[in-house]
Amino acid sequence: MTAPTPRRALLAVALAAATAATVPGGRASAGTGRSPAPGSGGGGAATGPTVDNRFWYTYAHWQAGTHRGTTAVGGVRPGLEIATPAGRTTYTDPHTGKASTWEYATWTSPVHPSAVPATEAIASWNAATPPGTWIQTELRGTYTDGSATPWYVMGRWASGDGDIRRTSVDGQSDGRSTVWTDTLAVDGQAASSGLRIGAWQLRLTLYRAPGASGGPTVRLAGAMASAVPDRFTVPASAPSGTPHELKVPRYSQEIHAGQYPQYDNGGEAWCSPTSSQMIIEFWGRKPSAASLAWVDRGYADPQVCHAARATYDAAYKGCGNWPFNAAYAATYPGLAGVVTRLTSLTELETLVRAGIPAITSQSFRPGELAGAGYGTAGHLMTVIGFTAAGDVIANDPNSADNASVRRVYRRREFENIWLRTKRLNADGKTVSGSGGVCYLYAPERPGAARIAALTAVGVL
Repeated sequence: MTAPTPRRALLAVALAAATAATVPGGRASAGTGRSPAPGSGGGGAATGPTVDNRFWYTYAHWQAGTHRGTTAVGGVRPGLEIATPAGRTTYTDPHTGKASTWEYATWTSPVHPSAVPATEAIASWNAATPPGTWIQTELRGTYTDGSATPWYVMGRWASGDGDIRRTSVDGQSDGRSTVWTDTLAVDGQAASSGLRIGAWQLRLTLYRAPGASGGPTVRLAGAMASAVPDRFTVPASAPSGTPHELKVPRYSQEIHAGQYPQYDNGGEAWCSPTSSQMIIEFWGRKPSAASLAWVDRGYADPQVCHAARATYDAAYKGCGNWPFNAAYAATYPGLAGVVTRLTSLTELETLVRAGIPAITSQSFRPGELAGAGYGTAGHLMTVIGFTAAGDVIANDPNSADNASVRRVYRRREFENIWLRTKRLNADGKTVSGSGGVCYLYAPERPGAARIAALTAVGVL
């Protein structure tokens, strides 16, 4: 299980306070999950699309937008690189106090009119950052009243931690929207008045050591915008009736409890990187022996320790930053990763039947998910299949050992705890749910059947 830090709790407090009047018996509470900004009120049914994805990843994509020192590069996997630096700057790492000078160049995307007037947006990026390089991703929204948000930093990121500490940025708000670790959300009062994000654009800044000839390469960048209605219960989907199960490696986070406590207090909180590592290895990738050399040789599954270190967010003080996990997966050759929302188990079945497992985010009280044996304010697990009855086959990292990771969860229970945005905790207080958040990792050249599945769920 993962217990989110106070940054997540603050988002839940703000949202609960804004919606208390619209939730039957609702009370503001310090919930610890994450939730979309208020929409139609508790129990509301979605009308029209609720999720819109836009990602840039082709050569033509990278040629568009505004370049200040960057250039599009072609090849098997096109990308964005530094051509001639636009300038130099000094960055003082808030987590180490180290001040360093960097050359930089920027790329600003075209404005993307969202198909969904959104209450939330989550950015994703895939990049190669050799030693001496890093990137910053920013998002700027245009409100439906025509005004704009500031440029919000959605992440300062490098695959390693030798140059900067990978970090989200706290304290960003304009009084109408706020960045909560990895999520830009319209604030409760503004959302209740009908304000939404109608369009947005992305800005990437690429950094390298002064005088270097190379630099980082960004392979994919974009965002998911959504307006999932506030609801305690979601509509039930009909199972396909076709059983299917993918052979995904099984890893327990619990066998790592107490290991490397500097990364979110050890394995007890490593559900996100453990799930990421399972799918990375499903696709046939593993960290090199050299990248695991720092791990104690007495520890089983050292790649899980590596994944925790590689996804750790120094501001959030945890390994559960959603885009950081997707970016980590994409550091492996030939893999791409994004964060999105799905709207039903039907969509998840579409992906699994095409051979694409997914990592889902959910929260629930003890007893709400039969067979789990625990409750959680926020937890990631890997969906690997469906039974003939439509029940969910999941690799749940919150298991005593690797052998017990595979679970079968009741379809209706799983669908509700994953897709809802509101729930009651053990104290009867209204707290939040993820609203269908998932990580999707797949080959950068996925083949026709997988392209069709990714298109069907709105990612491509």
